[in-house]
Parts: sequence; C-alpha cells; structure tokens
Amino acid sequence: MHVLDLLLTQVRANRLANHRLLAALAPLGEAEFAGPRVGFFPSLALTLNHVLAVDIYYIDALHGLADMETRYRAFRPCRTVAALGEHQAASDERLIAFCAALRPGDELRDIALDRGREIQHSPLAYVLQHLLMHQTHHRGQAHAMLSSTAIAPPQLDEFLMPSDAALHRADLAALGWPADALFSGMQTA
Repeated sequence: MHVLDLLLTQVRANRLANHRLLAALAPLGEAEFAGPRVGFFPSLALTLNHVLAVDIYYIDALHGLADMETRYRAFRPCRTVAALGEHQAASDERLIAFCAALRPGDELRDIALDRGREIQHSPLAYVLQHLLMHQTHHRGQAHAMLSSTAIAPPQLDEFLMPSDAALHRADLAALGWPADALFSGMQTA
C-alpha cells in the first residue's frame, strides 16, 4: 500500500468520525452546545469550532491559497450543531477530494504554512498527518464532554480496520458512499 492510499483512508475515516460525532450532538440546543464543559476549550461549541477553523487553515495551505492566514483570522464560529455539521462536512469533503487527486510523489511536495509573522514549510504527508492528529485530539475531547450531557458518546475508533467494515455500513450509507469507499483498493470483510 502506498502512503497516499493510507492517507486517503484516514481522511475518509476522519469524515466518518465527524459525521458520527455531529449526528450524536444533533439533539443539543444552542445553549447546551455552548454550555460550559471541562476541556482545553471549555465547551463543545468552542472545541468543535476550533477543529473546523484549523481544518480550513490547513486545507487552504494544502491547496496553496495565498490568503490562508487571513481566512483563518476571519473565521466566524458556528452557533448551532446543524450549522457546524454543514461546514465540517464541506471541509471534510474538500479534504477527501484533495487527497483523492494526489499522485505518487505528491506526499513530498512542500507546503507553505503562513503563520502571520513567518512562513513555515513541511512536506505534504506531514501536514496531513498533523491535521488528522489535531482532529483526533480535539474530537476526543468533545467525545469526553458528551459524558456531561444526556447523550451517550458514540463509537469513533473502528474506521481504520477493514475487518470492522460491518460496524460502519450505516454511516457509509448515510454519506452515500459505497461499502468499499473507505479502504482504497483493499478488501474488506
């Protein structure tokens, strides 16, 4: 398997995890979504809006957009789970489309990250790995925050194992993905 196949599987799993988490959060009203919680960002709204803002920043960097830092500063948080779900889905699909278009050798391409006062450079594969780790880190915090609501935290960790394919068929159907969409060219159980 090529590293790009693995990265594509990971960004698709990322989309599934976000879909499942935001679907679980859907019953929360605006007050409960923004209500204080224990976490690095002290609410579900702050945590998940941070994820979205950072996603937009890094995906802009992957696309080589010159105004990525300005767009990041202009980000306006979503006030409702429904609005956040729409924007996160669009961001996730944008990342999937980007990764699906990559070709061998692209994983080494230099990505410029405008940090305002400086431009940092990293290979594309490392930028993607960082973005996915960032999502996982904060999605885990939001998952834990759900424990202080009436909503049971959903299962989020079975998306990368082909042998777990049966556990996410309903999610694939909800996204309109064929059963083999998650695993790039691999056999699933």
